[in-house]
Amino acid sequence: MGKRKKQAKILRVFRKVHRTTGAFLFVFFFFISVSGLLLGWKKNTAGMILPESQKGTSTDLRDWLPVDSLHTIACNTLHNAVSPQLSLELDRIDMRKDKGMVKFVFVDEYYEVQLDGTTGDVLSIGQRRSDFLEKVHDGSILDRYLGTSGQIKLVYTTVMGTSLLLFTITGFWLWYGPKRMRKAKKPIS
Repeated sequence: MGKRKKQAKILRVFRKVHRTTGAFLFVFFFFISVSGLLLGWKKNTAGMILPESQKGTSTDLRDWLPVDSLHTIACNTLHNAVSPQLSLELDRIDMRKDKGMVKFVFVDEYYEVQLDGTTGDVLSIGQRRSDFLEKVHDGSILDRYLGTSGQIKLVYTTVMGTSLLLFTITGFWLWYGPKRMRKAKKPIS
């Protein structure tokens, strides 16, 4: 088999792999791209995707209330201002010394309560839609709803990462291969 025929055969195989994989993973790539775009814009959405970080009164930690007092205020605020049915299970506590503020991020419905670290005043209550988008983006949303402990995310990220690599290689070759074949076909004058 000649060199040109080998190159054409490789191109046909790459085209088939590219097309088949693309058709099979279309829905997953759609969710990854849309969630990735929204996550990229999260701090520029006027609080729609991610509540804007507020500023407290003091950046000196010696002036701040103890964390357990701030936690109690955040839990009471969540139940009084949003719903007493929400779980008080915390996802994380985000202390922003430079802003004089503490964020209490709750697992249930992705709510956060921002408090002034010094006074304990409520600065903001909001939903962190970005946390939901992150879980959609990396596949961990399926682990959450199915009660698994990260196995689905691991498989999902492995499949999607490998697929993106495969698309990059086959896509490049589908672009470069014909150029290479045309160049090789031209007679040298």
